[in-house]
Amino acid sequence: MALQSDLDKRKQISVRGIAQVENVSNIKKSFNRHLHYTLVKDRNVATLRDYFFSLSQTVRDHLVSRWIRTQQHYYDKDPKRVYYLSLEFYMGRSLTNTMINLGIQTACDEAMYQLGLDIEELEDQEEDAGLGNGGLGRLAACFLDSMATIGLAAYGYGLRYEYGIFAQKIRNGEQAEEPDDWLRFGNPWEVPRPEYSIPVNFYGTTTKTSEGFARWINTQVIFAMPYDSPIPGYKNNHVNTMRLWSAKSPQEFNLQFFNSGDYIQAVINRNSAENITRVLYPNDNFFEGKELRLKQEYFLVAATLQDIIRRFKSSKFGVREPIRTSFESFHEKVAIQLNDTHPSMAIPELMRILIDIEGLPWDTAWDITVKTCAYTNHTVLPEALERWPTSLLEVILPRHLEIMYEINAKHLDEVRKKFGDDADRIRRMSIVEEEGVKRINMAYLSIIGSHAINGVAALHSEIIKADIFRDFYEMYPERFQNKTNGITPRRWLLLCNPNLADVIAEKIGEEWTVHLEQLALLKPYATDANFQKAVQTVKQENKMKLAQYLQKEYGVDVNPASLFDLQVKRIHEYKRQLLNCLHIITMYNRIKASPMAKIVPRTIMIGGKAAPGYHMAKMIIKLVCYVANVVNNDPIIGDKLKVIFLENYRVTLAEKIIPAADLSEQISTAGTEASGTGNMKFMLNGALTIGTLDGANVEMMEEMGAENIFIFGMTVDEVEALKKKGYNAWDYYNANPELKQVIDQIRDGYFCPNNPGEFMDIFNNLMYHDRFLTLADYDDYIKKQEEVNVVYKDQEKWTQMAIMNIASSGKFSSDRTIAEYAREIWGVEPSWEKLPAPHEPREIEEVTGKLEV
Repeated sequence: MALQSDLDKRKQISVRGIAQVENVSNIKKSFNRHLHYTLVKDRNVATLRDYFFSLSQTVRDHLVSRWIRTQQHYYDKDPKRVYYLSLEFYMGRSLTNTMINLGIQTACDEAMYQLGLDIEELEDQEEDAGLGNGGLGRLAACFLDSMATIGLAAYGYGLRYEYGIFAQKIRNGEQAEEPDDWLRFGNPWEVPRPEYSIPVNFYGTTTKTSEGFARWINTQVIFAMPYDSPIPGYKNNHVNTMRLWSAKSPQEFNLQFFNSGDYIQAVINRNSAENITRVLYPNDNFFEGKELRLKQEYFLVAATLQDIIRRFKSSKFGVREPIRTSFESFHEKVAIQLNDTHPSMAIPELMRILIDIEGLPWDTAWDITVKTCAYTNHTVLPEALERWPTSLLEVILPRHLEIMYEINAKHLDEVRKKFGDDADRIRRMSIVEEEGVKRINMAYLSIIGSHAINGVAALHSEIIKADIFRDFYEMYPERFQNKTNGITPRRWLLLCNPNLADVIAEKIGEEWTVHLEQLALLKPYATDANFQKAVQTVKQENKMKLAQYLQKEYGVDVNPASLFDLQVKRIHEYKRQLLNCLHIITMYNRIKASPMAKIVPRTIMIGGKAAPGYHMAKMIIKLVCYVANVVNNDPIIGDKLKVIFLENYRVTLAEKIIPAADLSEQISTAGTEASGTGNMKFMLNGALTIGTLDGANVEMMEEMGAENIFIFGMTVDEVEALKKKGYNAWDYYNANPELKQVIDQIRDGYFCPNNPGEFMDIFNNLMYHDRFLTLADYDDYIKKQEEVNVVYKDQEKWTQMAIMNIASSGKFSSDRTIAEYAREIWGVEPSWEKLPAPHEPREIEEVTGKLEV
């Protein structure tokens, strides 16, 4: 089937609304105005990037009045406000998403077309806002979209890193990192707010006043300057705010240089203060106890809490003077969500403000803090848990260390009251770890300082109660909850797969965009031949489009009729890209052994970044690249098997590849992946999953039925039993000749004949130090992959399963997740009411109906 050109598609009338003539005309005028007056260019010198900026400014014009209106509405109504604190917000691009959420995409598309511009080319000019590493940061971005869509008075607070997650370049099969200078051309969405800059203190000493109050003195001050970005809800005229802090040096000079007369050095030294927000730490699921990282964490919470308290005190719009003077109602007006332990210094910082500055008694301050804060745990890997050395805290945050010691002493008194003088339990439950280097366990601090603690999938929430936080669950069982992660269907279906969205809308209407559970209405059509054909056609078009992209970017010709098999996520041993690699080599060996055998052709794509200091992850990338080089250049293999390592995986690349996937690999060792969200994106776009019973895979299977997913491998209980018994990789190696051949090829340099010992580290890791039991799941994985091949041959069956996946995705909307957080943790009620549009009088607010989708 011929792939329609983008031009042909654009000439079609969209199912989701025809552009109004006056809207198109206004957009053209506005675009022209911005090109001339904002960018000071004319068409003779304007570049594609200038056109992108003009379009962005035009779209932003549609946001601004809604943004101001929304904030006015919050000040008028004075609702409880939700503050989502995260060191990462992996936003990706904003232009297309904003046009979709404002309902002006068709008009903008038509306006650009009339001006002789290709809107997709303009969209490609936008830099990804890569202020996150992976799942945790992208989840925060999806949550912001949902909070705006379900009408919560919510704010995302983070850091405005000058350099986001590094750009990954693959050179000779190895990852090289390049800086991500995402702001070099400017960011059209952000609004600097220097008037709201806030002082943040570091270092210094503590002293007592004559009344016995503690004081933190002789500190070094750095200013936090806020940059606001709009977060539009979907067609409801709500626009929330993401506020990111940037470090700025204070106006005064450092006196030691100034006094010595070294004016130049004094100016130069201002830079070091601003390093705090220079760069995102590129670690995922790994704690690196560096001074700069601790400063980033405290800088975020100190600036944010001052901002929250300022807003709490002056509750009415436009009022700068405090109106509220009592903190009694603080937890009724403020909810603070800690996205993992990175912002957990918010607990001692809020205590410091309430006790030292506001003069509240300890017990009152602690009661307010616990009722206000809630903590989301994102991982059970021990190396990921934050444990800050007290020696570092003593120097940088001396007052906070005192407060944490006091919190711990009172906490241990409570433990004794409940469990008696059990020395071992007291040692286990202390937030101060005394073995080896003395440290503060930030997860334990977050649990005792929060009224709600949640995991991010049902299995994960059970594991934290039964295992890593068992003692705390026994102490505070009422605090522990589950909130299964979700994804925003706007970006992950409407934006990235518009043709599938059209096919769905033709069958069940458009309400699913904000009520994703309505996709269940597609279930009766799973066996409908016409609907199957429509879904197949969309998938085939998406695959052909991706095949063109791969040919252009990688010079690899892939067969669009082959099974597109994808594993895209951070490179980590627990995610087991190595298991995937073992399957690739097995498949290669089988084709080599029987070149004439009938085989289901595959294109296997693996993508993701390795932390720069993570040797094994970088070796995994190298192995995949070397295996790909052998496979792709072997004439016997032909187009039966192609392997591609996708360079620089990021949000924008995910939007290109997920709609084209047939098979999604979610193959972590059971009990290691907290949830996963990539699994949900593939499911929503009609890919089938091969996976272990880990993270959200378990709930995906419950929603769609075990017959619509390829589950293999050990369960959590079986993993634990094997670890107890003792895992010996050689048992599996000796029992399976195919596996033995694959491991020998890795060991003996089959894929790197010029340097046969290249992959000895991987061999040694697999055979002697594998915490993730890769070989124990190999046999079952290979058998399940054979089952995948059998089903893929039966396209009717495959498509029926794909439709059942799409139709069962409703639970995995971040709208559902956020509605649960709102009702069960934050104590606020979601609302699907529309705010009046900017041209409508504000009184309409009282009579506005439900959101028209």
